[in-house]
Amino acid sequence: MKKLLFTSIMAAVMFMPDAFAASSSTPWWKQPTICRISTTNCYASMGAGFDAGMWDAGANCRGMKLICPNALTTGEDEPVPKGKNEISKKTGISDDFDLTVLADGCFGARKTSAGGTKASLNGKYVNVWCRGILDNPSEIVATGEITSGAEPTCRELADNGYVAVVAGKCYGKYYNPRDYYIECAAAQTPNRLIVLNGADYEATTPAGTPTDMSAADEQFKAMYTTSQAQYKKYFAQ
Repeated sequence: MKKLLFTSIMAAVMFMPDAFAASSSTPWWKQPTICRISTTNCYASMGAGFDAGMWDAGANCRGMKLICPNALTTGEDEPVPKGKNEISKKTGISDDFDLTVLADGCFGARKTSAGGTKASLNGKYVNVWCRGILDNPSEIVATGEITSGAEPTCRELADNGYVAVVAGKCYGKYYNPRDYYIECAAAQTPNRLIVLNGADYEATTPAGTPTDMSAADEQFKAMYTTSQAQYKKYFAQ
């Protein structure tokens, strides 16, 4: 029985020389019957910001994104490779960061809006202050500085000649205290910006100083009436 089976196999080989010739000329790893991993879920290309040697089991592909330490919620000091499923689910990743933006060789730049004058911090957008305004900034971003603490008040800014308005791509416009007095009515928003024209204006408004145009007109009328009365009295003597 064994002899008959061997004879049949040899006969088949003799009558199919082309099939074996084709097989021997094609490497085994390129044979059409060999299973291959689908590259559908793989990154099209990998350069800076990727670890091309790591295996992403969730996506069945080689290559992982390096996520920047600031974008992680796990207190890392170095970039961490993350798989596609982890990135999609934001596993250990802060929602304040954009993971499509490359920053310093890893992915994860803080989200901004309004031309860079606002930055996402703890789920809400805060002012980006021009550099040098904050005493203890929590973080330096591309357009300035942000703080996780209380925003500076109008008076705190005014004492250094600043007003909380946009100046370019950050908050904090400077007005020389020799030329302007910044009057604060609310914590953040200045009430008035007064042009000094060479006159001193104390932080505490002197009693009787007009606070609007109507009061100023009334004061001028009173001054004029008083001066006319004094003029008539003088010439009546």
